[in-house]
Amino acid sequence: MLRRLKRLFSSNRIENVLITPYRSYGTKNHLYILGRVLDDVPLKIVKDQSFFNTLKTTYKQFDSFEISYAKVELNIPQFLDLKTEADREGYFLFEETFTEDLSSKANDEGWVTVNLLFKKSEDSIPSEERKHFQGEVLVPNDKAEYGIISDIDDTIIHTGVTSFLKWRLLKNSLLTNAYKRIPFKGAADFYQKLHLGKNGENKNPVFYISNSPWNLYQYLKLFMDFNKFPKGPILLRNFRTPFDRSIKPEKPHKQKEIINILKTYPELKFILIGDSGEHDASIYTDIAAQYPDRILTIYLRSVNHKRQMDRVRSIVTEFDTTPILMVDNSNDAEEHARQNGFI
Repeated sequence: MLRRLKRLFSSNRIENVLITPYRSYGTKNHLYILGRVLDDVPLKIVKDQSFFNTLKTTYKQFDSFEISYAKVELNIPQFLDLKTEADREGYFLFEETFTEDLSSKANDEGWVTVNLLFKKSEDSIPSEERKHFQGEVLVPNDKAEYGIISDIDDTIIHTGVTSFLKWRLLKNSLLTNAYKRIPFKGAADFYQKLHLGKNGENKNPVFYISNSPWNLYQYLKLFMDFNKFPKGPILLRNFRTPFDRSIKPEKPHKQKEIINILKTYPELKFILIGDSGEHDASIYTDIAAQYPDRILTIYLRSVNHKRQMDRVRSIVTEFDTTPILMVDNSNDAEEHARQNGFI
């Protein structure tokens, strides 16, 4: 509250420009990168953080000061220069199609580094006004055997999304240090094996999808990097408040993002990984029915919720388009993957 009052009486003067580009994906001839421009300092999460500082960090993730209509420039040296303007909430999007080969700028893992610059106005000159940041875009290797699309909540990290009134979800996601969150046993190792594929050489792309808001991006990114999950695009969603009167998307967030990935890489088949806690079973089977030749298998981690498990079992039993395996742990999924030649 004090920060907001201070800004109100300072004529909206920008103090600390922070551009947060979200890990994204593209192709040799198409770039897509989303991010946000804030008047803030980088989020600091440390291992020995006290509960009070954890609570303070959580508050800061949602108490953000967006820089509305910020001018943002994107540069890939000797390849591409673009300009755009953020929206009212500070979100910006670069999407461009070109004839040159973007993969020529990628490292061995397929990641392309992009430079992002802030301009206070169109006619501002290079000075301390211009802040420099970097983002990353994944261009999958041509030799990838398949791709992996995974849910995050209750799939690689326990959130308690099925708990009564979702109180465990709130406690785990908002009141627990990212360094202290414990991934499901063996999950990171299993994902690394899928990432390497059958011969251990190919770089199979991994995409992470969650219904969590973009406000938790840095938190989730830190968790996955710290626990050594394969590096991949992290696709979250906009935070909707009860007062948001904008038109709701026609399709659920996860379904929309998965279909976008399938359309982006029409020659690539995918393994879908989720849990039986919410709607993954329905969404994944709907997608497999639409793209029967694109989904190799579906892994659903079992959750401790009888009603949900009964509902999911009925879906799994009646669906025969794509193999579906309900697993209690990563070892079960790994054994199935090995038997089917995925690893």
